[in-house]
Amino acid sequence: MKNTLITVVYVVLAMTLIFVSFLFLACKKQQVSNHTPKDTQQSNSCNASKAAVENIEMFPSDNAWNKDISNDQLDANSNQIIATFSSSVVKTDFGSGTWEGSPIGIPYVVVCGSQEKIAVNFTDYGDESDPGPYPIPLDAPIEGMGTGDAHVISVDMEHGMLYELFNAHVNGNHWDASSGAIFNLNSNQLRPDTWTSADAAGLPIFEGLVRYDEVAKGVIDHAIRFTLTSSNVKPSYILPARHKVNSSGGQYSLPFGARIRLKSNFDISSFSSTNQIILKAMKKYGLMLADIGSNMYISGAPDDRWNNDELRQLLQVHASDFEVVKPTN
Repeated sequence: MKNTLITVVYVVLAMTLIFVSFLFLACKKQQVSNHTPKDTQQSNSCNASKAAVENIEMFPSDNAWNKDISNDQLDANSNQIIATFSSSVVKTDFGSGTWEGSPIGIPYVVVCGSQEKIAVNFTDYGDESDPGPYPIPLDAPIEGMGTGDAHVISVDMEHGMLYELFNAHVNGNHWDASSGAIFNLNSNQLRPDTWTSADAAGLPIFEGLVRYDEVAKGVIDHAIRFTLTSSNVKPSYILPARHKVNSSGGQYSLPFGARIRLKSNFDISSFSSTNQIILKAMKKYGLMLADIGSNMYISGAPDDRWNNDELRQLLQVHASDFEVVKPTN
């Protein structure tokens, strides 16, 4: 009888222990479950949109891209330099729809801070590239659908970071790219001297793009990226550029990083409101030389809201309507 009583006590204690353990695990599971929606809500609070990214700082106000050059001195050789390509017209290398099957312009994607970072394998200029991983989704748009320069750009709007790749394509679970660069949008820090970026001049690309959402806000508050042919580009660079190429320009040509501006007396009153915003930026912030390409091609992002016929009106603006700004470095 005594042994039976002891056995019953042990069984009761064991069952009690199991029951208490079950309650503990259930409560713990409930705590995790209660936290999950909160965490999800936090990650979804980021509005990673092209419109939203125009509300974050794009480099400090004293950054070269944001500098008002409307009253800066002219380069002593301004007339001679402009004369070498004076008949070239401004061409918007961006727009709506497609050209030869690809969206027109350099695309980009905006992400939140929680975006997964993907490995990047650098195939050509790894020694001048910032190592990955990069928060660039594998389905991010590629310039030219992978042809030409094949730039890929991602803006982490929560952390204020810019990620750019050149000659990029997806290879399985990672990106392959010739080169890549990471820029802190809250800093004036430049690339190491002589380093390239995703752009030939070692500059950030995104900051120089004409983007529809900033035009919709009514102002472009930065310089615009543009290109010239090799014969009009010196094999040299000035700040903020950090890299040169084997271009063939001579004495009366421009180095990477050089600025030209639309003359202050150029009449923009006959242009559309959209084009006036672009032309005002050309007067105040100018164009910054960033790569080899066609003369006077300005860079922008593709967007179905652009009116291509309207943008073509800028063909009325010639290089002879510009002047070269004296470098300050």
